[in-house]
Amino acid sequence: MNAALLAIFSLFCFFLSYLFYSRFLAKKIYKLDSDIKTPAHEFEDGIDFVPTNKHVLFGHHFSSIAGAAPIVGPAIAVIWGWLPALLWVVFGTIFIGAVHDFGCLVLSAKNKGHSIGDLTGKVIGKRARALFLTIIFFLTWIVIAVYAYIIATLFSQFPTTVLPVNIQIIVAVTIGLVIYRTKFGILVPSIIALLVLYAFIYLGTYLPLSLPAFVGGEVESWVVLLFVYAFIASVLPVWLLLQPRDFISSHQLFVGLGIMYLGLFVLHPPMVAPALNLEVEGGLPWFPFLFITIACGAISGFHGLVGSGTTSKQINNIKDARLIGFGSMLGEGSLGLMSVLASTAGFATFAAWNSHYSSWSTAGSMDAEIGAFVNGGAYFLKEGLMLPDGFGTTLIAVIVISFAATTLDTSTRIQRYITTELGQIYNIKILSNRFVAAAIAAFTPLILIFGGEGLSWKRLWPIFGATNQMLAGLSLLVLTVYLYRKGRNILFTLIPLIFLIIMTSTAMVLSLKEFIKSRNWVLTVLSVLLLSFSVWIILEAITVVRNLNKKDRNMEGLV
Repeated sequence: MNAALLAIFSLFCFFLSYLFYSRFLAKKIYKLDSDIKTPAHEFEDGIDFVPTNKHVLFGHHFSSIAGAAPIVGPAIAVIWGWLPALLWVVFGTIFIGAVHDFGCLVLSAKNKGHSIGDLTGKVIGKRARALFLTIIFFLTWIVIAVYAYIIATLFSQFPTTVLPVNIQIIVAVTIGLVIYRTKFGILVPSIIALLVLYAFIYLGTYLPLSLPAFVGGEVESWVVLLFVYAFIASVLPVWLLLQPRDFISSHQLFVGLGIMYLGLFVLHPPMVAPALNLEVEGGLPWFPFLFITIACGAISGFHGLVGSGTTSKQINNIKDARLIGFGSMLGEGSLGLMSVLASTAGFATFAAWNSHYSSWSTAGSMDAEIGAFVNGGAYFLKEGLMLPDGFGTTLIAVIVISFAATTLDTSTRIQRYITTELGQIYNIKILSNRFVAAAIAAFTPLILIFGGEGLSWKRLWPIFGATNQMLAGLSLLVLTVYLYRKGRNILFTLIPLIFLIIMTSTAMVLSLKEFIKSRNWVLTVLSVLLLSFSVWIILEAITVVRNLNKKDRNMEGLV
C-alpha cells in the first residue's frame, strides 16, 4: 500500500468533516450565537481573561493540545499493524475527539469560562463536581510529570535541540511585548519569528548543548529546571509568554509538519509494516489497549481541560470555537496520522521495521518510540526533499519537544486553576493565591518522578493513557446531560461516550490486575480511586436524568 495515497485519503476525510460535520454541530447541536458575551470580554483582566484574535488563539490551543502523546501513542500502536492505528486516528478524531473538544470549549465559553470540572456541579450535581475536579487534578498531575520527563529525555538524547527550543522563550516574550504593548500587527512579527526559529534550528545542529548534572543525571537536572520554568510561565500574563509562544510555535510546527507531508508525497514510500499484526510477543491485547495507547491522536480528556481551562477565557467571539475547537483537533489528528506513517513507511524495508517492532519490549522504550517518529520523518525529508540528515533530525526533534513544552506550559496553568477551584470547594483560602496554587501545580509532580522507584516514565504512561481517555468519557457525559437538559439531540455525544467508557473501564481493570501482580501499589491505589470516582459520577448523572421532569430540565444560570 502506498503511504501517500493513505495520507491523501485521510486528510480529505478531515477536510470534509470540517466543511460539513463541524458546521452541523455548530448550528444544530451546540447552537453558536455571536450575541453571547464571551468571558474574555465579561471578565477581562489582562492576565487570564484576554480577548484574542482567533488565529492567535488557534495557535495557542493547537500547540497546547498537540503534545508528544499523539506522536508516542501511534508510534507504539503500529506494532499491532498500521490499519487499526490509522482507522482509529482518522475516524476517532472526527467523530469523537473533535466533537468532544468543540463541545467542551463551547460549554465553557458560554458559561463564564468555568472549567468542565466546575461546570459538572451545575449540570450533574455538587458531589459530581468535587469528584470530577479530583480526577482532573490527578490527570494533570500525571501529565505535567510525563511531559517534563519526555522533554528532559529528548534534550539529553538530542542536544542539538537545546538552543533552538530555548530561544523560543526569548522570541515569544519579544513578540508578546511587540503585539500587546505597541498594538503592532501580528503578521510581520510572526514571519520574522518563524525565520529566526528555523535559523536557530540550523545553528543548533552545529552547537549541541548539554546540562551539567546538578541533580542526579542530566535528565533529572533538566526535569528540575523545567518545573521552575513551568511555575514562572503559569503565573505570567497569558499575552506575555503563553499566547505568543504557542502562536509562533504553531507556525513552526505547521511548517515542519507540512514539509514532512511534502517529503512523503514526493517519496510516496510503501507501507513496509503489515496492515495487521494482532499477536505481539510479550504485548498487551490490541483490544482494548489500541484505543488507550493512541490517546491524544484520536481523543483526549486533556483537550477538554485546555478548551475549558485557558482557551475559553480568551475567545473573542463564540463562533470562533468552530475553528479553534474542531479545527485544532483535526490538526492533532494530522499529527497522529504522520506518526503512523513515519513509524511504518519511514522504515526502508520490512526487515528494518520488524527488527524495531519484533516484540513489545524492543518497541516499548522512550528512545524507540520517539526514534521511530524522528528517524522516519527525517527519512521522508532526506529521501523526498534532499534535506541534510542532521538538519532533518534536529528539525523533527525540535517539533516534538516544542509540542511537549507548550503542553507543559498550559498544563501547569490549568492545574493552577484546578487547585484554586478545589480550594474554593474545601474552603482553603490560601489556594486562591495564584503563586501558592502555581507552586503546588509545578512542584508536586516531583513526587511522581523521583518518588518510590525513582525516575521512570514507564510507571506513569499506563495510568496516564487510561485516565486521559476516562476523563474524555466523563466530559462527554457532562456534555450529554447538558444537551439532554437543553432538549437537544444527544446521539452525537452519547455514542462516543458509551464507546469510551467501555474501552477505558476494561483497559483500566486489566491494567489493575497487572499493577497488583507486579506489586505497584502507587498505581494500584490510584487506579482504584479513579475507577471508583468515575463510576460514582456516572451513577450521579443517571440519578439526575431519571429524576428530571419538564419543569427542571433547564439548568439555572447555564446558557
